[in-house]
Amino acid sequence: MLKPTLTLAALALSSLALGQAVKGMDVTVTSGGKAYRSYLAAPASATPKPAVILLHSFRGLEQGYRDLVDELAAAGFVTLALGWQTFEQEPSDGTVKTLVEDGLKYLGTRRDVNMNAVGLTGFCAGGRYTMLLLPQMKQFRAGVAWYGFPDQGGTAAKPQAPSALIGQLTAPLLIIHGTRDQASPIAGIYAYAQKLDAANKVFKLSVYQGEPHGFLLADSRIADTFASRDARRDMVNYFRESLR
Repeated sequence: MLKPTLTLAALALSSLALGQAVKGMDVTVTSGGKAYRSYLAAPASATPKPAVILLHSFRGLEQGYRDLVDELAAAGFVTLALGWQTFEQEPSDGTVKTLVEDGLKYLGTRRDVNMNAVGLTGFCAGGRYTMLLLPQMKQFRAGVAWYGFPDQGGTAAKPQAPSALIGQLTAPLLIIHGTRDQASPIAGIYAYAQKLDAANKVFKLSVYQGEPHGFLLADSRIADTFASRDARRDMVNYFRESLR
């Protein structure tokens, strides 16, 4: 069902500046009878390691997300970025959930993955999916949601809002957001955090003053800014503490 496919764009790279040697490649993950174009990077050693599934933003699997996958792999995580927009710009929540489930099955075929230590991260729409799926999918031991949409739902394609599922959340969640986010205003994130706190859920909220929506990237690449660097460090440290 799940078939990794090397393409001419497959890479074998050494991330000396980041730490461990990394092998990155384009892969396909089959879900619902369709092959989703995705990207995977892993530390070169074959010993079992924690893993992360990454869900890109509404703007697609940009180069910056591929670079971030390499960065996470260099930090010791087998990382799979799922190309959830391969066939539709805005698939249903059910379609994305099934793809993430199949992404987990794909990771489960690899000998270098510790399936008891898998995390989920996402950005923009992917941040909403992280908030939405983390309570539902107990295989994930931690999540990091970048500038997500906790109250988006109530449509045929998106029937549930993440904030409605707080009671089901058992994994720790890191929320990363900027105060100048116009797409997902910070007031909604503060309200979401208050609900998490009232429900005694384990979470951390990292807020970056003056940062807009999507501040990880600039022109489709990882932004060379304090906020981008610091938030990435925060994510890596959160996963290191949570995925043991």
